[in-house]
Amino acid sequence: METQTTVVSYTARRTLSTTPVRCLNVENINPYVKAAKYAVRGELAVKAEEYRVRLANGDKSLPFDSVIFANIGNPQQLDQKPITFFRQVLSLLENPLLLENKEVLRTSFGYQPDVIERAEQLLGEVQSVGAYSHSQGAPLIRDSVAKFIQDRDGFAADRHSIFLTGGASSGVNTLLNVICNGPNAGVLVPIPQYPLYTATLSLLNAKCVPYYLEEHKAWGTDVAAMHKSVQEAKAAGIDIRAIVVINPGNPTGASLSPEDIKSVIDIAAEENLVVIADEVYQTNVFIGEFTSFKKRLRELQHQVPVKYDNVELVSLHSVSKGMVGECGHRGGYFELVGFDPAVAAEIYKFISIMLCPPVIGQCLVELMVNPPKNGEPSFELYQKEYNGIRDGLQKRAFALYEAFQRMEGVECQEPQGAMYLFPTITLPPKAVEAAAAENRVADEFYCLRLLDATGVCVVPGSGFGQKENTLHFRTTFLAPGTDWVERIVKFHSEFMAQYK
Repeated sequence: METQTTVVSYTARRTLSTTPVRCLNVENINPYVKAAKYAVRGELAVKAEEYRVRLANGDKSLPFDSVIFANIGNPQQLDQKPITFFRQVLSLLENPLLLENKEVLRTSFGYQPDVIERAEQLLGEVQSVGAYSHSQGAPLIRDSVAKFIQDRDGFAADRHSIFLTGGASSGVNTLLNVICNGPNAGVLVPIPQYPLYTATLSLLNAKCVPYYLEEHKAWGTDVAAMHKSVQEAKAAGIDIRAIVVINPGNPTGASLSPEDIKSVIDIAAEENLVVIADEVYQTNVFIGEFTSFKKRLRELQHQVPVKYDNVELVSLHSVSKGMVGECGHRGGYFELVGFDPAVAAEIYKFISIMLCPPVIGQCLVELMVNPPKNGEPSFELYQKEYNGIRDGLQKRAFALYEAFQRMEGVECQEPQGAMYLFPTITLPPKAVEAAAAENRVADEFYCLRLLDATGVCVVPGSGFGQKENTLHFRTTFLAPGTDWVERIVKFHSEFMAQYK
């Protein structure tokens, strides 16, 4: 009875009071949080998840029997299998007691001796994945990253310039927080771009300075466009401090040539900008070879003394993409090149506030950069799994590209890399009018109709930025099979017929 009286009294007080009960409401929170937009997990993704739950609960009323989340590069959500060597080592790190039964691990569960050896080596370094590490990341793991970079590029790397991170996104957040020093700070961002950059700049109340990529040149860089963006931003009083490059590209899938990379470095040298090279898709290259920004910078510094000596470069990599696909483990790194040691010390202080990146993610970074080698017991299976994932991605990329070739009003650049295609769509005027009647951008209207009809979730180009009077959408090619591709083709034909 006493409890009931208390509840009634509390309810009565709430009813009679005119004072807001909560401190926070949508009008008094940080306005820069409200202003930030992140299209890949926006309205379409929310609706797709609602459809997935309905199907899981037995709903038979939908015109499709599965949801395809082609909106985000989340490989293992779309049935990409983990690399056995990686997961076996991680299992021992999570449960070291298993190492007390090495013979059982080998004979009953197929753990090769190099799996056990690597787990023991990593445990000797971190002691426990449940313990904090050095804020910058475990030294042995940073040594492995430095060796990987040196082997890749042919130029020296130093663990003291390498910072392990909770995925590349965490590194981007750190760097932009340090670089952006006020509301007039600006960062050159490629358009179309991955919305992490515009969203983070919005949170920091800093300026995004767009530079447009050239679709008809396989989404390459346009030096004249970059110079124009710089001059216009300066005229508007913006202090441009950095330039972002995503290579291979997201959402475009483009892979930059060494000459394109040089053009970006030239802009940085001339305008005194930090280069932020997002290179998380560096193993996802279908045409040509990946060239890192660090390799190209070091080559230029050797070829042209003085001009490039003071270029500041930070490059990022991650376990989330490539053939690893371990997004949920949140592992990555960035390397500082040419930074003032005092600035590097401030970056270290910033990351120290968050204590350290996830230790299990750090260990996965070590496995990514130092996989089994030819002649080691796990190499054959590792190579088979790695090549199988790579070949499957390439096959699906071209299957999707060929499907787009069959669709009226759709144009798409040939797949070069990453995990995405970013086709142009030309919609009938009646479809554009129908979108306007719903107060929607036309490509968003199209993508919503696609989801409702097929269960395939893609992202409208307007979520990444695009040239005026153009429409696009971004889709991954991670989902297995081709059934979902044919769903898109069928929907598109019916959509175009409906609005002619």
